[in-house]
Amino acid sequence: MLLHLLAGLRGEEDFQLSAVHVHHGLSADADAWASHCQAVCATLNVPLRLERVVVKRAGQGLEAAAREARYQVFSSLAVDALALAHQRDDQAETVLLQLFRGAGMKGLAAMPAERALGTIRLLRPLLDATRGEIEAFARARGFSWVDDASNADTDLRRNAVRHHLLPRIDSLFPGAGQTLARAAGRFAESAGLLDALAELDGADCRDGLEVARLMALDAARGRNLLRRYLELRGHPVRRERLHEALAQMLGARADAEPAVDFGAATLRRFQGRLLLVEKSPPPTTRDWVWRGETELDLGAGGRLRFTATTGEGARLPSRATVRLRTGGERLQPDARRPERTLKNLLREAAVPPWLRERLPLLYVDGRLAWAAELGVDAAFQPGPEEPGWLIAWWPA
Repeated sequence: MLLHLLAGLRGEEDFQLSAVHVHHGLSADADAWASHCQAVCATLNVPLRLERVVVKRAGQGLEAAAREARYQVFSSLAVDALALAHQRDDQAETVLLQLFRGAGMKGLAAMPAERALGTIRLLRPLLDATRGEIEAFARARGFSWVDDASNADTDLRRNAVRHHLLPRIDSLFPGAGQTLARAAGRFAESAGLLDALAELDGADCRDGLEVARLMALDAARGRNLLRRYLELRGHPVRRERLHEALAQMLGARADAEPAVDFGAATLRRFQGRLLLVEKSPPPTTRDWVWRGETELDLGAGGRLRFTATTGEGARLPSRATVRLRTGGERLQPDARRPERTLKNLLREAAVPPWLRERLPLLYVDGRLAWAAELGVDAAFQPGPEEPGWLIAWWPA
């Protein structure tokens, strides 16, 4: 239906139209559906991109896994906008499903009419039309379409809501579908206000959240600020986890460094701030050889960049060894003071604990010449006219 409408607008509006069909391979009829799409697009003179995906459940439901595979395809499209045909009944179903899942305001806002998907504008032009209106329009014009038999499977929650729950609710509260869809709009507005409040409370939180600022807020605003901070970094969590995380972060003793695991990332408290630290796999290699190149790839250990200079940096031969910390290393950054353990130097330099064990160290003939985050040993500091190397470390 949406494809027909957009194809009919090509003469009135200046845009190029193409279609994408995601072949999930989950139904015995999947090949026939792809053929139907090819036939319709050929009739409308619309280029079609057919994408086959492998749906990997990985501990999630089939619907969620299929959606994830589909959106990976959507995100890869080289287009300005992508239009999807969700309609008002879909919206009402989504509000109920999110409500039963215990979603917050953003979840209850369900599907927006427009949002960003990476650099793509995701549009839902039919969100105000009902399923009945769309089907009546299609029948009146003699359009053909495919019915997916799985839409009648009420073992799937969305189908159970569609076929059993919503009709019953509508019999008790006529127009319930429209009311729920309107409520989604109000929830979206409230969610936007909560985001704006978090921006005001958090001010500049790019380098983490100040513990003192969180403690000055009441509990609800503190959770809201933490929610927004995590969400902006791609780690939305449920309200219960927010409550637990905030209690741990603010309730620990002053000299403690608590951590809350969020799966792919960890929330940590350090130097009076809360920081979300992405997890990365441990390096599989712990020794590398530098032969004068300007960049050395350390794999999961990050990379080192070497810039030739004069009178500063490290005085190095044409070959050196890079290793990760093993413990017990010593460095003398200042010739006027004795060498000290890296452990004490890193603590004084306020290097976060989660970085300390991954620090790359550069050795010349077995002697430590440079340590990331600390600098050059006094024995390898060049004179005013001597060549040197400025070394910078980018963690993975």
